[in-house]
Amino acid sequence: MSEKIIGRGTWYDKMAARIIERERKLGRSLKLIRTEMGLGASGFPHIGSLGDAARSYAVTLALREQSYNSGLIAFCDDKDGLRKVPAGLPKSLEKYLGFPVTDIPDPFGCHESYGRHMSWLLLEALDKCGIEYKYTSGKETYEKGLLNDEIRTLLLNAKRVGEIVKNEVGQERYVEVLPYFPVCGNCGRIYTTKALKFLPEENKVLYVCEGMEVKGRWIEGCGYKGEADITKGEGKLSWKGEFAARWKALDIRFEAYGKDIADSVRINDRICREILGYEPPLHARYEMFLDKSGRKISKSTGNVFTPQVWFRYGSPQSLLLLMLKRFVGTRTLDVTDIHFYMSELDYLEDIYFGKKLVRDEKERAKLRGLYAYCWVLKPPAKPSTHVPYNLLTFLAKMAPKGREEEFITEKLRSYRYLQKDQTLDENLKKRIEYAFNWIGDFEEIKETTVSLTTEEKKAIKELIEVLQVEDEAEEIQNAIFSTAKKHGLKPAKFFKSLYRILIGVPQGPRLGPYILAMGKQNVIKALHNATK
Repeated sequence: MSEKIIGRGTWYDKMAARIIERERKLGRSLKLIRTEMGLGASGFPHIGSLGDAARSYAVTLALREQSYNSGLIAFCDDKDGLRKVPAGLPKSLEKYLGFPVTDIPDPFGCHESYGRHMSWLLLEALDKCGIEYKYTSGKETYEKGLLNDEIRTLLLNAKRVGEIVKNEVGQERYVEVLPYFPVCGNCGRIYTTKALKFLPEENKVLYVCEGMEVKGRWIEGCGYKGEADITKGEGKLSWKGEFAARWKALDIRFEAYGKDIADSVRINDRICREILGYEPPLHARYEMFLDKSGRKISKSTGNVFTPQVWFRYGSPQSLLLLMLKRFVGTRTLDVTDIHFYMSELDYLEDIYFGKKLVRDEKERAKLRGLYAYCWVLKPPAKPSTHVPYNLLTFLAKMAPKGREEEFITEKLRSYRYLQKDQTLDENLKKRIEYAFNWIGDFEEIKETTVSLTTEEKKAIKELIEVLQVEDEAEEIQNAIFSTAKKHGLKPAKFFKSLYRILIGVPQGPRLGPYILAMGKQNVIKALHNATK
């Protein structure tokens, strides 16, 4: 007997079912099941920053599909201090190291603070992807006193917090100091203060601003001794406790997290359970995106790949596909991968609308469900016209100025992507815009992986030699025919293999003019990579 398909058959539907089963066993109310994502505000949001939101929102949607009320909390860590000036920002920001990011002026001059500018960039990306959320500012949360009860409990049990931290990661800092950072009343910094004593009757923390090492650099304190009122947002909990406090205060039931904060999550789970008396949310751990050099994509190291960059060359749905298609395993990524995800989204659309058959019922349900979640469960009513990315970039490069749309429409009709009288729809116009952006910024071809026979590889290597010396389109076209015949290959099949490598589909424009238009060295590189 086949296993029952849950919801739309994806991992997110199964996770929603697990959450519901767990909450029932815990005896907690199912009236509202909240998920959460963390929103950094200390630097430019990178592609991975959107992953928290995309995955948690997919779980929210899956819970709704199973008839439960669910909402996503986007908790902005805008009370955090600036630990490092991100690459690309003015060095003048160094004087604000240690200051809460919402107390730092916006270097771009368009938002009320540095922190608000950075968080806005990610919120803009969430909006573009159709992700619905309740924005929750950490600064406002503290100022409104929403965490007061949890802060009091943690400070009254600070010794136990310190023991848990020491037991889990060997760090002894919180055995000696309170897990709380007051904002210095004299210099305005937050990470330079050491919380020494809690006065529960007055809800105040006594502290001294003596300095702290942050990211390998010592930030000097001003020596001021003062007191911070925990009910007025005059400080914040350390990460070794803040997650737990907001989980309980906001009643969070699910939160995904990156492997880079696994220790903090484990510590907070224990603090939440053992000190705050609240069963922490169900978690799912994901791994990080790496750039092609193998470094973690980071907002502070200068290799930031932002959602805004993705939207210049690809659709929001293709970005959600990147986030949602799988959870585990690190993935290398750069802008040249965008067209793969655009093509994969087309493939999923064909399955969704029944244009491509997948015989396995579970696999079909999962792929159709993945497509629907990429559209945040608001998929289009009918399939779009699919034109390969590389073909559109070719047409964008060839289009005469002033009549680009007319030229591309004519060519797509001649290649039979459009019917005789069919015009460009909005989806195709957007894809053409992506192609023009790509050609304006890059000219390389990202080859498609194709399974080649030994003879095909030999023929392609010989064709590469011809391309290195031949500059006439018609001669290149003839050389493809003669090379195929020389190696005992049917020319039609050889052409299809070349089209698949260069464009991603078995047919397209005449290859002679295409190869010259896209640049011989680009084509040679793509063909060489295909024969490895």
